[in-house]
Amino acid sequence: MAGHSKWANIQHRKGRQDEKRGKIWTKLIKEITVAARLGGGDLTANPRLRLAIDKAKESNMPNDNVQRAIQRGTGSLEGVNYEEIRYEGYGINGAAVIVDCMTDNRTRTVAEVRHAFSKHHGNMGAEGSVAFLFKHCGQLLFAPGTNEEKLMELALDSGAEDVITQADGAIEVITSAIEFARIKDALISSGMKPELAEITMRAENEIVLDEEQAEAMQKLVDALENLDDVQQVYSNTNL
Repeated sequence: MAGHSKWANIQHRKGRQDEKRGKIWTKLIKEITVAARLGGGDLTANPRLRLAIDKAKESNMPNDNVQRAIQRGTGSLEGVNYEEIRYEGYGINGAAVIVDCMTDNRTRTVAEVRHAFSKHHGNMGAEGSVAFLFKHCGQLLFAPGTNEEKLMELALDSGAEDVITQADGAIEVITSAIEFARIKDALISSGMKPELAEITMRAENEIVLDEEQAEAMQKLVDALENLDDVQQVYSNTNL
């Protein structure tokens, strides 16, 4: 919503993720398995796998779980073969929504996603209907009080696409998806540790919802995120 702090929003999101830790682990295990299947089990040669493992560590996932997921992906252990699917649609007040899934049953997944949309006053759209409103990129968010001049110099020297200072003092560094891991490492090695670092679908422009609309939109996002096959939900609203 207008005036809401990006920093406060991130902290709120982290808190919600902590509450759903078991479900987060399940999603991360799927991501690790698929990343290992597509790019192999070598972290140095597979940035997607490395990012997934970094997230698993941040979520305090036991290393045994991580290793088993890698082995299932590389074929060392038997496991489910997941397919990646993206759905697009509209939420409250026409808000754009992207839903990334991993599933072993496409028919089940699309039915569940469609039901969540319709139950919470949204509707699914055709492929490409809202994706153009988002940018696939790397995003690093630094806490208010971070040395803006130093961060900007380091980020731009490392090849970041943009550095944005938010109204609340948080600083956002935008990178290409391909260069994300390298730039993240360069900033951390220079003493600039982000509070959030991820490959994301970043809304080019956010739409404003009033309080009632935002509550309804949050219910839709929660319903989608709670589906077992859903990995990520993106929208062009700031909840």
